[in-house]
Amino acid sequence: MEYKCAWYGRELVVVDRFLPTSKTCSACGLLRDALPLGIRMWTCEGCGTQHDRDHNAAQNSVAAGQAVSACGGRVSPQRRPSGWAAGDEAGKSMVRAMGVPAP
Repeated sequence: MEYKCAWYGRELVVVDRFLPTSKTCSACGLLRDALPLGIRMWTCEGCGTQHDRDHNAAQNSVAAGQAVSACGGRVSPQRRPSGWAAGDEAGKSMVRAMGVPAP
């Protein structure tokens, strides 16, 4: 992936592999407790936004990649008692978002 990014003039961005992109609302940030793999569409309890599981995960991955590109380091949500996602949490990294234009 590194050489492909270099070839196309892109920056490879690495984010936490355990980032819960599928079950985090890309509109308001609410983190669901569980989202079984069989559920492909879901509605956020916080803001009422309807999500396609894969599209929502892609939006969250891009946002996390942009945050890593802008702020550096790994990005992953921490759970607050309210269930909202925020902050940085340690974890193993893997490529999750790429295609951010190189500076």
